[in-house]
Parts: sequence; C-alpha cells; structure tokens
Amino acid sequence: MPLLPGRRIAGTAVTLAIPGPDSTLLHHALGLLRPGGDVLVVDRLGDDRHAFWDGSVTLAAKVAGAKGGVVDGPCTDLAEIRASDFPLWCRGIASITTRIHDLGGPLNYPVAIGGAVVMPGDAVLADESGVLVLPAAEAEAEAREALRRQERGRFTEARLAEGGKLGELSGASLKVAASSS
Repeated sequence: MPLLPGRRIAGTAVTLAIPGPDSTLLHHALGLLRPGGDVLVVDRLGDDRHAFWDGSVTLAAKVAGAKGGVVDGPCTDLAEIRASDFPLWCRGIASITTRIHDLGGPLNYPVAIGGAVVMPGDAVLADESGVLVLPAAEAEAEAREALRRQERGRFTEARLAEGGKLGELSGASLKVAASSS
C-alpha cells in the first residue's frame, strides 16, 4: 500500500533481504544508493511484526537521492514519512521496530516482494494502485503498451460520456450474445 497517495515513481531496483528484528544491512545500503534513480526494494523474509522502515530511514533515503522504497513488511512513523514527502510502499504499520543486530542478508540478490521475484536492476513502477516490477529490457515496450491502453481508455470514457454502453464498446455484449446462442 502506498503511504503517500497520489505519488508515482519509476526507478531501478536495489534489493535487500533482511531477517526479523534486524536493520543493519538497510542502514549500510542507504549509503550506496545512486541519486535520482534507485528504488530500495526490501524483502522482509516473511516478518510482519517488526517495522523495518521509520522516519530516520526515510530521511536517509531521501537525502541519498532514492526515488522511493518498497518494503514487503510493515513500517512505522507514518506522520514523519508523510511529512517527508518520500514515496514509500509497505504492507502496513507496526510499532515494534528493528535494531542493529547484524543478522546478515543479501544485498542486490533476487528477492520476493508480494510473491513476485525482483532482480537487482529491474524496473520498478509504483503508484496508488500498487507496485509493478519488470525486467529492465522489457520496460520500454511495456511503457509504450501502457500508454496505448491509457489512450484507448480515454476514448472509451469519451464514448461512455456520450451515452455508449460499456458492453458494446468492449465487445463483452457480443461475446455474451454469441455464447447464449
């Protein structure tokens, strides 16, 4: 879920996988981000108890120039995150936070976010509807297709505003009629 409604980002995945109550690798990785293009994508390895991202991490990511963050787990300090205007997606909010325990975890290795595999360097697109990750080599073609679909959607909306029927415009009514015969 987005913590800043209405925000959109596009960037390059920097991946982390960090277990349980630890945030050591996160603190380290924040110093390695490239300004203006990186999105920190964090697999919490199933931990939904410990808030891994807080107001201080948000400020550090923003100062480092990150485009945004995606955490497959909870965050905390919602008011600070929103005040920072830093785009962040997470699974919810929790009050129990992580500490510097140095439990390990990989940096820039494949991770799983919401059940999808994310590779370092993948393209990350996120908005109020969620997060899309795809291989960088496919990003341009997918972006062109998305723009084409948006244009088709605007055309359909204009026809609906003129009194058109969605089933006729989409072809659904023809399919239903054909299957009924």
